[in-house]
Formats: sequence, C-alpha cells, structure tokens
Amino acid sequence: MGGRQLASKWLKTEALLTDAEVAHYIPETKSLTTANLQDMLTKFGFVVVKPIVGGGGYGVIKIASTGSGYQITHSFQSHQYDSFSKMYSALFKIKAKRNYLIQQGIHLARINGRPIDYRVKYVKQDGQWHFRSMVGRLAKNGLFVTNLCKGGSQLTGSEGLRRSLPKVSTSAKRNEMRMLTRKCTAILEARFPGIGELGFDYGLDHKGKIWIFEVNTRPL
Repeated sequence: MGGRQLASKWLKTEALLTDAEVAHYIPETKSLTTANLQDMLTKFGFVVVKPIVGGGGYGVIKIASTGSGYQITHSFQSHQYDSFSKMYSALFKIKAKRNYLIQQGIHLARINGRPIDYRVKYVKQDGQWHFRSMVGRLAKNGLFVTNLCKGGSQLTGSEGLRRSLPKVSTSAKRNEMRMLTRKCTAILEARFPGIGELGFDYGLDHKGKIWIFEVNTRPL
C-alpha cells in the first residue's frame, strides 16, 4: 500500500492519452489560457476548471456559456457576466496563483437533480493489485462537485448506477469501470514505477457513457 505519489493531473492525463482505447474515455483537457477557454466554451457549452495540483474538490470552478453571457459557479455561488473579459478577470481573482487546467464539461447522470460520480480504489498488496471499493458520490444539493468532504453522500456503486441510470445495465458498467481501472493502472505503473494505491474518479453521463475524470495517487 502507499507508494509513489503523483500530484500533477497533467502528468497522469498525458500518460493515459497515449493509449487510444483509454483516450476515448478522457474528457478533452487543456491548460488554462484565454484562447483555450474560449475555444472549449464554444465547443462544449460548459467546462470545469480545476487546479493542476489539488484534490477534494477544492478550487474547482464551473464555467458556462449562457447565450447572453457567462456564468461562473464556485462552491454554492454563481455569478453572471455579460462579456468574456469580465468573466475571465473574475476567474483570475478566484483561482489565485495556482496553475489550472480546463476539462470538457460532462452532463452527469443525476439522482433527484443531484449529479453523481464514482470512486474506485485499487491497491497493490504483496505484488498484486486488488479492488478495495467502488462507491457512488452524490453531490450535496446545490453543488456540482461530489466530494464527500464537500458534503456529498456516499452510496454503493450498484445503488448509484441503478438509481441514476435505471435503463442501463449496472453490472455491465461496473465491469467496464473495472476493466478501465486495470488498463489504466498498467499504463500508469509502466510510466511511473512505484505507485501502489490509486483512486479512480469516474463519471457516467446521462447516456451512460463512462468518463475518466481523474486518477489520484493519494485517494482519501
């Protein structure tokens, strides 16, 4: 257990993108620049901006193009801006001095209007990798981040899948997440020898497609 820790989301994302099959599951991700943010908002309608180093949902910001302007959502607060430049200067104040990346916004499956995602813990013991847990994390009412430290509720993976996507096979999606976990772990272990504990954050959109949001080497 334990082992090497990798704080940078960029390094892990870049490693996973080298595999064509895995890349299909990764939301488009770019460094935060004015041009990249404009491009991705035009392309996807909304994006999530997150610190390159950080966890627990802290510092995560949602930005949406509203048609009449832009909306920034941070914690429980949302603010509207009538121009990109006003929105970007507000974002700059919120994000402070940390380096951020932009991730394609995904319309997550929901339970009673609250988005849900999944954390899969995978641990190496005695030279073998084992699944430790697969849980659903349901966002607190009014929040878009699901982290338990931000007030999210924990469900079993099966219950979360069944309640959020009743028409999708729960067992098939659990198996697909396990397959992805094994494949991604092999890629990461080859690139970064010494890792021994991983937490995979998966989201399923409203159509049931799985997305890999993040891989943590210090899973809580």
